[in-house]
Amino acid sequence: MSQEKLELFEVFIRSRRGLDHKHVGSLHAQDHEQALEYARDCYTRRSEGVSIWVVRSRDICASQEEDSESFFDPSDDKPYRLATYYKLPDPVDNM
Repeated sequence: MSQEKLELFEVFIRSRRGLDHKHVGSLHAQDHEQALEYARDCYTRRSEGVSIWVVRSRDICASQEEDSESFFDPSDDKPYRLATYYKLPDPVDNM
């Protein structure tokens, strides 16, 4: 099997219903179907998961850490977005 034909996939596993998928690693495969089989064989040998996602690495778009200040602009000028901005009515003891 030629290394040129293999693509890099990122693998995400959900360990139980109701939980988030977590990134567990990467693997090389020819297509999504083969990547799913490899992910099952490599990352769920002991029944660690109930769901597997495989995503081509080249299809992932991510923000860069050095851009975090401008990308994640703080909402200091928008206090209404915080729960503490709102006053609870008297009948509501705790929330």
